[in-house]
Amino acid sequence: MVITTAKMLSHVIREFRYQGSLSQTDVAKLAGTTQARISVFENEPERTKLETLFKILAGLELELIVQPRKKSAVTENLISEPTPAFSDDDEVR
Repeated sequence: MVITTAKMLSHVIREFRYQGSLSQTDVAKLAGTTQARISVFENEPERTKLETLFKILAGLELELIVQPRKKSAVTENLISEPTPAFSDDDEVR
């Protein structure tokens, strides 16, 4: 699953909580945090500290995998175009 926003991530993690029939309080106990922090993460994830996110992931026995995005045709074209050669002696105008 590709997740590109904090809101998407909070939604997916909430779905895992639902699948496990866990309340926010249950997750808070598993994560060593408070129910209020779980609520903030689920509703306003941009306000959540990374440390809290990783506690929630650990409590739910989830992991985060980071990998490069697939390159689009536009990106590929930019990368494949030769870059003009400059030396330290070239004057910037």
